[in-house]
Amino acid sequence: MPSAPLRIGTRSSALALVQARQVAALLAARGVTTELVTYTTIGDRILDRPLAAIGEKGLFTAELEADLRTHRIDCAVHSLKDLPTADPEGLVIVALLEREDPRDALVVREGVAATSLATLPEGARVGTSSLRRRAQLRALRPDLDVVDLRGNVGTRLRKLDEGQMDAAVLAAAGLKRLELGHRITALLDAPEWLGAPGQGAVAVQARADDAAMLEILRTLDHAETRQAVAAERALLAALEGGCQVPIGAATLHEAEYGLMLHAMVASLDGESVLRGGLPVTLDAPAESGRELARQLLAAGGADILAGVRANATTHSATPSSPAS
Repeated sequence: MPSAPLRIGTRSSALALVQARQVAALLAARGVTTELVTYTTIGDRILDRPLAAIGEKGLFTAELEADLRTHRIDCAVHSLKDLPTADPEGLVIVALLEREDPRDALVVREGVAATSLATLPEGARVGTSSLRRRAQLRALRPDLDVVDLRGNVGTRLRKLDEGQMDAAVLAAAGLKRLELGHRITALLDAPEWLGAPGQGAVAVQARADDAAMLEILRTLDHAETRQAVAAERALLAALEGGCQVPIGAATLHEAEYGLMLHAMVASLDGESVLRGGLPVTLDAPAESGRELARQLLAAGGADILAGVRANATTHSATPSSPAS
């Protein structure tokens, strides 16, 4: 065991701290003392623009990864969906905690008579920071007014409660970890509605050459979670997806097939939505993800993604244009 406390890097948001403290508690149960080192990332600081307008990589991770490389911290705790699918040079995801609920949740403010997405009033304002959620909302309810909603979970709920919108779509995992599950009006179930690849999973990142740290942290790894997200993230990598591309994925246990990977690719306006599914080969889950990606691309996904990326290029070259 290390003689000095193991330094855990984490964002300073309430949700990130809950996740980091979960890692600390698991390590404490193994006799390892820890301390938290907190960060405010670029994604936390820039709140006046949609995520897709800021950039794709490292919005919530770059500062932690820089200090991890220079030994200022010993490991970093992230929401897995914030991490690019390729490991940064010299760093690895050494452990994944047991996954929390991977679904999205609809939260409706008091005074709005709705118990589901289908029963929201016509023209209701719905907040989200995600192009994936925006595209699915437009596909299912084109009458809704979808508005950008940034900030941590508490900030988003405050904006909702102030009446800036009628409803919001957030990750169920974050609400439940913050003991805000009572705010959930309805869970949006897969495969009809798909969350982000890796959603609900917490990743512990360490230096690839730190053998002693890797040995300690590997004991936290949850094998079933790793298997499921390997399929989802391999699909995302093969589709070359990121925060600027509406891609959803979820693995579900189904009686007929066992572990099943579902995925969708959508246009930004939700008018084109392509879906697919494939049983996961348990000893090669990443290959199952890549195969489903190949099927989606061949079935028209390549054209949808080309249109999305062309739109993103046009908007990035025209700063005065409205954010998508």
